[in-house]
Amino acid sequence: MKNLFLTMTILGTIFFTSCKNTDKSGIVDSEKQLVIDSMKVVAEKQRIIDSMKIEAAKIEKEKEVIVVNNAASPSSTTTKKKGWSGAAKGAVIGAGVGAATGAIVSKKKGEGAVIGGLVGAGVGAGTGAIIDDKKKK
Repeated sequence: MKNLFLTMTILGTIFFTSCKNTDKSGIVDSEKQLVIDSMKVVAEKQRIIDSMKIEAAKIEKEKEVIVVNNAASPSSTTTKKKGWSGAAKGAVIGAGVGAATGAIVSKKKGEGAVIGGLVGAGVGAGTGAIIDDKKKK
């Protein structure tokens, strides 16, 4: 009876371990998917960083001082430097916090970060716009 139980246990273990989906190199499909998912998350983070750098460059370009020299008049015209509006600040902060929260809370990290970032940017922009409106009054 002990031999029969031992043989059945060994056969059952072999049967269940041999049923994993593996390819020629022996890597399990779920492990491949985890690697692919983590690569997607890294690519998404890099895309967000790149887009923020582009936006920062646009803002820097807007801050440049324009000087116009007229031969007839000795005075020069300068434009006032513009800072970030409350809505823009709120959108950036909300996007960052939303993306971090979405990545932490969600089981699908990449999707959670994207959705959280979008929702956070929307809420932050709305809150910043409200604050801007109150400052004008």
